[in-house]
Parts: sequence; C-alpha cells; structure tokens
Amino acid sequence: MTTPTPTALTAFERAAAESPGRVGPLLDALSRSEPDAVPLPGAGRTEERFRTLSHIAAIDLTAARVLEPHLDALAILAEAGLPHPEAGTTWGVFAAEAPGTALEAVQRDDGWTLDGVKPWCSLGGRLTHALVTARVGEERRMFAVDLRQDAVTAEPTAWAARGLAEVESGPLRFEGATAEPVGEAGWYLERPGFRWGGIGVAACWWGGCVPLFRALADRAAAPGNPLLAARVGELYRALESARIQLDRAAGLIDAGVDGDDAAVLSHTVRGAVADAVAQTLAAVRDLLGPAALAFDEGHARRVADLELYAAQYHRGRDDESLAKRLGRLDARSVWW
Repeated sequence: MTTPTPTALTAFERAAAESPGRVGPLLDALSRSEPDAVPLPGAGRTEERFRTLSHIAAIDLTAARVLEPHLDALAILAEAGLPHPEAGTTWGVFAAEAPGTALEAVQRDDGWTLDGVKPWCSLGGRLTHALVTARVGEERRMFAVDLRQDAVTAEPTAWAARGLAEVESGPLRFEGATAEPVGEAGWYLERPGFRWGGIGVAACWWGGCVPLFRALADRAAAPGNPLLAARVGELYRALESARIQLDRAAGLIDAGVDGDDAAVLSHTVRGAVADAVAQTLAAVRDLLGPAALAFDEGHARRVADLELYAAQYHRGRDDESLAKRLGRLDARSVWW
C-alpha cells in the first residue's frame, strides 16, 4: 500500500500535525495558503490532488474535513469559469437539505438575495464564504455567499458528536443575504465535477484508515499470533484495492469521464473505500480491543473521527443508484 505523498500545503500540514482536532489553527493556515497549492480535478494532476487529501487525512481527519470542502469550492468556481477567490478567504460547500427547512433565492433589480435556513453547514459560523444551493422555483441553483454579512446568522446547535468534535454542522439563517449565482439552475448536480468531488471525499476516508492500519500492522509484526496477522493481511488487500481504484479514477477524470460513466465511477470508488473503512474499524475494534479506545487519546479520536466522516456514505441507496445507471451504459463500458 503506497503511503500518501507530501503536500504543498506546508503551513496547513504543520497545523494539522501540531494541533490535531483543532479548527482555529487550521482555518488560519488555510487562509494563508496559495489558491493553486493543490491541483484542480480534471487538469492532468488529479492523482496528486487525491493523494494530497489522503495525506492530510492520515495526519488528522479534522484537517481533511476543513480542507476538502474548501478545495471543492475552488474546483466548483473554476468549473463555472469564475476566478479564484480572493486571498485570505476560507470556503465551504453547503448543499444538504432537510425536512422543515428551506432556502429560497430571489432575483431583484440589484441582484440575488437568499432567505431561509440551510441545514448541515459545517463550520458555517467560522468560514468567510460558502457555495450554497437554494431553491429557485422548482429547481436548485448554486450561489456564492459572503458569510460575514449581517444577513447571515449561525444558529445554535447541540453538536454532541465525539468524532470531528470541532467541525460543528449546524444551520445557517439567511435574511435577505446578498449572493452571486454560480452556474445555471440545476448545473451544480449535473456537472461532471459533482462526481469528482465525491471521490475526493473518499480519498479522505482512505487516508483516515492509514494510521489505524499502521497500528494494526505493528501489532501483527510480533510473532505468535497468526490469526491476527492474517486479519491484517486481509485488511491490507482491501485498502490497497481501494487505493488502486482511487488512482484509476484520477486517470479517468483527467481523461474527461462524465455522464453515467462518471456516476458509476464515483459510486464504485466511494463504495470500495467505504467497505475498506468498515473493515478497518472492525479490525481495530477486534484486534486492539477496548484498551486502545479507552486510554490512547489519539487512537480514540481517530476512530471516532473516521466513523463520523464515513457515515456520509449512503450505503444501499448509492448501490441502488449504481445498479440503475449500469443499465443505461453501453455494454462496452462495463466488464460483462
């Protein structure tokens, strides 16, 4: 299993290593990073992008959870043909919806405004900007919003999670907030980059497994427990298979995969990585036992962070979507 490669995000990487689980130093370092420090997807260096995300996640999953949406926002803006954001800004992408909440966009003579509540806005009260989806009639459209304006308020949330404890994901209230459209209505979900971004998240999940696998491999190196060693060998195969799929996906993205092919690729890679995550967490529980979770703060935090982060995966629902899309592909696009 190839280890993740170093990144160009020197200050951010240092903050991740020196302040694990802390958002403040990470946001400060991110605001000072060069906007082109990490390659955009589809521009010939997507493998480097994914390995950067995996590398940061292997250091600290909170850092990956801060970095990944920021990089995704930069990629979305570039895909829309818009310039890099100004220096010193930090970005999120808020596209989730929930029953009982709605965010509406209205076009007025002087531009667009947003009104309503957006759920699941990770670090919404601490970022400077975000890309937010809002309803325009029956469709969804993406908007760039300065979160520092008085018309945007982070509502209180009882964030009880033990994993990613500082990455609070509460609602934001918009009351006539000014916003700039990014793409046409429906563009956010239809663009190829929507699938590419989902694979980037999986690269973070994979990186989060690395320190846990290393702990297991160290335990298996001691003689006298062949069953433990066999379990670690099995886990290595799962993680290496997932890594190979991530690298292959990077090449296909650079080649311009889109449409149903992109969706099948994303579902396949995300599912493979999610399965490897589940195997990693099960092996950690079975082989390292409760002592590591009870007395090793770093280990316990990594396990809790990875469990919550990978819970974003829609197991079952994504496989159903994958099966439906397979039926629409040309027979030459699949292995049967």
